[in-house]
Amino acid sequence: MEISLVTLKDARNILAAAEKRAAEIGQPMNIAVVDAGGNLIAHERMDGAWIGSVDISINKAFTARAFNIATKDLADNSQPGQQFFGIHGSNHGRIMIFAGGIPLKKNGHVVGAVGVSGGSGEQDQNVAQAGAAAF
Repeated sequence: MEISLVTLKDARNILAAAEKRAAEIGQPMNIAVVDAGGNLIAHERMDGAWIGSVDISINKAFTARAFNIATKDLADNSQPGQQFFGIHGSNHGRIMIFAGGIPLKKNGHVVGAVGVSGGSGEQDQNVAQAGAAAF
């Protein structure tokens, strides 16, 4: 079975859809797309988006791919007393445990991820969902 890759063209479509949603809600965002290996394909920092969120958006995408789970869902399981408590300290601190990272799937396989940062968790998740839907 052939597993599709996330191409640069795909990444650009994801960025465009996410940017459109961010503009609709009036919140400048950092948007990152990674491949199946968690490697950055494309990143966009919208005008006015926080520079501190550049790294966070990339790491949200990495996290979503590294564990094949939305970072929002990982957050629920990484609180004190939960099964993944402390996971944010793994992978040299790259693991993000709040909303805005979503795996990208094709033919039932995770082939990459999108990560968004720059607003509230709800805003980040909303923009990431718009980007993922474009894939």
